[in-house]
Order: sequence, then structure tokens, then C-alpha cells
Amino acid sequence: MRDKKHAVSEKHTPGQNHLLAALPRADLERLLPDLEHVSLPLGETLYGPGDRQRHLYFMTAGIVSQFYLMDSGASAGFAVTGSEGVVGVASFLGGESMPSEAVVLSAGYAYRLGGILLRHEFEHGGPLQRLLLRYTHALITQTAQTVACNRHHPVEQQLCRWLLLSLDRLPSNEVTMTQELLASMLGVRRESVTEAASKFQAAGLIRYGRGRIAVLDRPRLEAQACECYAVVKRAYDGLLRPESIFGNAGVHSGFRHNVSVGEGIAQPELN
Repeated sequence: MRDKKHAVSEKHTPGQNHLLAALPRADLERLLPDLEHVSLPLGETLYGPGDRQRHLYFMTAGIVSQFYLMDSGASAGFAVTGSEGVVGVASFLGGESMPSEAVVLSAGYAYRLGGILLRHEFEHGGPLQRLLLRYTHALITQTAQTVACNRHHPVEQQLCRWLLLSLDRLPSNEVTMTQELLASMLGVRRESVTEAASKFQAAGLIRYGRGRIAVLDRPRLEAQACECYAVVKRAYDGLLRPESIFGNAGVHSGFRHNVSVGEGIAQPELN
């Protein structure tokens, strides 16, 4: 990952992150000089188990997944994050580290903020603190629902949930993902993923091959999903809608896009 700061371009702006876009203008402008634009290549590990989380990553494109790793070498993912949120919540919750790792599943970009500056802003209170706490609430909901889904629902429905959550965070209907990595994400055998994906492909719901999964019929895929996807989506939509946090006065005039997760990736620009 590049540490070099990059000029803000029309294609990549802080306003592409829903949380930054929802901040009152004065709060965002105060942060802008300290936001560092970084690329997130596929497979990059942002932090590992026990690593001190020195930065908070405001995602603008791509997907990062958080995994728990077992002593046996097995793993299971418990959350995915895209432009609706941030990676590195321990950096402002006080613990500074977690027994998990964050890995880039779909290449993208982020603006990162150093931990010292972040803690100063967070302890100051105000809009950023409120946004981050509400986001953490949504993240906890996703984590808890993932645990319940992995325990009580078949692999086919787990795969549906994961595909839908991923599509909500991507600008297309295609996910780049090997079956091996997907099996690690779901915490199941690769053969189980192959069997589930084959069923969906035979039914015309997806097309997969060479590390890519394209969703061909999203409505039918949603019909196959368990309630877990809808629970997580409602949590993000309800907790992170800017109007529900600050009122209409708190939303940038340049951010007229509906930021509901699952209704497309917002590409706002700041006026």
C-alpha cells in the first residue's frame, strides 16, 4: 500500500465515503488536510491479529473483509465494509487492537486518518463521533447476524447473504473472488462453496469462473436469501442515513445521492 499522499481527483474524493459525505461541511473541511488517499490492492492486509490499528480507513471503493483466524488455521469472516463505512474501529474505541485481520477482498481506495488525530476528534465529540458510533452499532449488528447465519443457515443462504452484501458495496454486478477465499470467508469447505455456486449457476442466478462471480438475477437471488441479509441492510440504512443523524441541514448540498446501502454506490462530489 502506498504511503504517499495523492492529490484529490474528480474520480476519487472524500465525499465518496458515505460517512465523510454526511459530515457538516465545517467538520469535513477541518479533516481534509489530514486525510491521506491510499490504494488498496487485492489481498492487502490492513492489520493482523493483535496489530495496533494506527489508522482509520474511510473506504471510497472496494471491499475489505474482517476475519477471525483459529489456531488450527481455519478462518471465518464476520463483516464486510465498503464505501458506507470505515475499517479500524479499534482506533477510536480505546482498545487499539483486535484479535482479527482485515483483508482487501475487492481492490479499491480509501482515505485514512491517523490514530492520534482521530482520537482527538473523537474525544472532542460532535458529528464525527456520532457518525462513528452509529456505524459501529451497524457493524456490531452485521457481526452478530453473521454468527447466527453461519450457525443456523445452510451454505447456499450464507452465500446469498455474502453476495448481496458485496454487491451493495460495488458498482457492478460482478464480484472478484476465488472459491478458496470465499470458503475462508464463510468458514466452510471449498467443496461446499463449489456445490452451492453450481446450484445457483444451474438455476441462472449467477455465472462464475476464473475467480469471478457475476450475479445475473438479483431479485431471484434475494428471494433465495435468509432474513439475515435484510436485517443487516435495515440496520445500515436506518443508522447511517444522514437525515436521521443531523437533519437536512447536516448533509452536504453536494451529497444529494441516496446513501442507502444496497441502492447503488453513491459517487457524490463536494461543491
